[in-house]
Amino acid sequence: MDERSGRTYPLSDDRWRGDDGAPLTVSPLPGITQGEVDGRERSLWRYRAALPGGITRPVSLGEGCTPLVERAWGAVPVRFKLEWFAPTGSFKDRGTSVMVSLLAQRGVREVIEDSSGNGGASVAAYCAAAGIGATILAPESTSPAKVVQARAYGARVRLVPGDRDATAAEAVRLAGTTGPDRAAYASHNWHPFFLQGVKTLAYELWEDLGFAAPDNVVTVAGAGSVVLGCDLGFSELLAAGQIGRLPRLLVAQPVNCAPIEASFRAGAEDVVPVAVAPTLAEGASIRRPVRLPEVLRAVRRSGGDMAAVPEEDIVTAVRRLAGAGLYAEPTSATAAAAVDVFVRRGMIRPGETTVVVLTGSGTKASATMGELFGPGADGADGAAGGVR
Repeated sequence: MDERSGRTYPLSDDRWRGDDGAPLTVSPLPGITQGEVDGRERSLWRYRAALPGGITRPVSLGEGCTPLVERAWGAVPVRFKLEWFAPTGSFKDRGTSVMVSLLAQRGVREVIEDSSGNGGASVAAYCAAAGIGATILAPESTSPAKVVQARAYGARVRLVPGDRDATAAEAVRLAGTTGPDRAAYASHNWHPFFLQGVKTLAYELWEDLGFAAPDNVVTVAGAGSVVLGCDLGFSELLAAGQIGRLPRLLVAQPVNCAPIEASFRAGAEDVVPVAVAPTLAEGASIRRPVRLPEVLRAVRRSGGDMAAVPEEDIVTAVRRLAGAGLYAEPTSATAAAAVDVFVRRGMIRPGETTVVVLTGSGTKASATMGELFGPGADGADGAAGGVR
């Protein structure tokens, strides 16, 4: 379904965008009840009844069922959802498992993906598990650890000059070529079945919390797939009568690259011009997210809010998390940093249940983490302290 034009296409179509170039999503589904959760499955496929496409042979590496741990963030009790327990170290495995399962079932043998790192590593892993060839395009500035990970799974990695948007443009160009050897475009930003996998995060939080919705979900956004996945999943649960309201979606971006936040703050429906600079949160460094209007609608529909986080606050959050035993990459630590902002604004209130999604492991950004915690680094001896 093309939400912008209202046009629909058969679910069986091998397409990743509409005829007008807009991104697609699966038409609203009815959701599931507690009784439809398959407790025999120890992966996101326990929510298979909520997934479309009639996938009979999932390509699974055990993704999902990640820990939800309670900690204090300052004076605020929060629950951190540790998505780095996914097989490749990031939440992307949820979407990739469902997307690659569909492609494998349709007989796809080659795919192309563009990524700033985590998405590419995830697609490479699941394609390896499915016996599908993968070519990953990534910006030249991508963390070496993420490039090595994708190559270790057997993917062909091509580093593209320029920023994340230049990489996406090159992937779209290649995806538009024709011929018998053309690879399918398995984009975690474009493919509608990727979001179907990410929506299982909402179902899992519902189950984690005793089949109840949290009051708030705090996350970081680059392309916004966690935001959209939570919107999809919790909206389905609301439609199924399993929850009484949508949780507020409280969304952080690094101030050095915050196009969604700027558009939200301006009351706009589409992207507004913003200045962009390098950021430690490389996974959120996307100047023109393809689903930006949909992300804005999801945040507003939930009664949520957005915050732009300075680089120094991201660094502080990385150190505070590590001091509590949570080794998060700077991109995901941006969500934790934003908790302080949302508390000050009154968006997070006493007595509420607040979940903070930590999307990726610190091992994903080993060079940056080495600079923050290596010998001689400020706070590397533990002086930075823990979470109070």
